Amino acid sequence: MLIETLLADPPVWLVDPLLGEPDASAVLATLDAQLPWQRPTLRLYGREHPIPRHQVWMGAPEASYRYSGREFLPEPWHPMVADLRDRVIAALATAGVDARFNSVLLNRYADGEERMGWHSDDEPELGHEPLIAALSLGAERPLRFRWKHRQAPAFNVWLPHGSLLVMGPGTQERLQHALLPRRLPGLRISLTFRRVLPSTARGG
Repeated sequence: MLIETLLADPPVWLVDPLLGEPDASAVLATLDAQLPWQRPTLRLYGREHPIPRHQVWMGAPEASYRYSGREFLPEPWHPMVADLRDRVIAALATAGVDARFNSVLLNRYADGEERMGWHSDDEPELGHEPLIAALSLGAERPLRFRWKHRQAPAFNVWLPHGSLLVMGPGTQERLQHALLPRRLPGLRISLTFRRVLPSTARGG
C-alpha cells in the first residue's frame, strides 16, 4: 500500500491500492448486485431532474443528510460496506489520521457518460473542515479539482480500481471537485465515507 501526497495544503492523499485483486473486483460485483440503488430527482432552477447516476446513502440511523434541498435518510449498513469502512479507518490510523466515519455515499456510474457536477462536501452536517475518504472501484476515471479562488490551475486525479482518495481538513473549504463525463467504458462505484455530526453539534 503506497500513500502519495497530492497536495500538502490542504492535505490530499492517494492510497493505491487499498484493495488489491481479486478482492476489489469481488467487492465491485457484490455491491452492484446487492445494494438498493436509487436515482432520486433534485430540483434545479425550479424543475425536477433525475441525477445522472445511481446512489445509496448508508450509515448510522442518526446520520441523515441534506443536499440540493432534499433530506436523505440512511440505509442500514450492508455488511460488506461496514467492513470496507473499518478497513478505511484502519488504513488511515496507520498514517496517524483519526477517522470516525458513521456514513457513506455510494455512487454508481454505469459508464463514462454518467457524472457528478462541481461541488464541495461542505454541508453543515459534516461540521468544520471535514475529513472525506473516497474508495474507487471499477473503471479508472479522473476526479477534476479546481480552486475556489482560482489561485492555481485546475488538475485531475486519476482514481485506479481499489484506490482510496483522502481529502483532509480544509480541502472542501478551498477546492471543488467533479467527475466529468468522458468517453470511457466500464462500471464504476465510489464510496465516499464521512462523519455526520449530531444535530446539537451543528446547531440544529
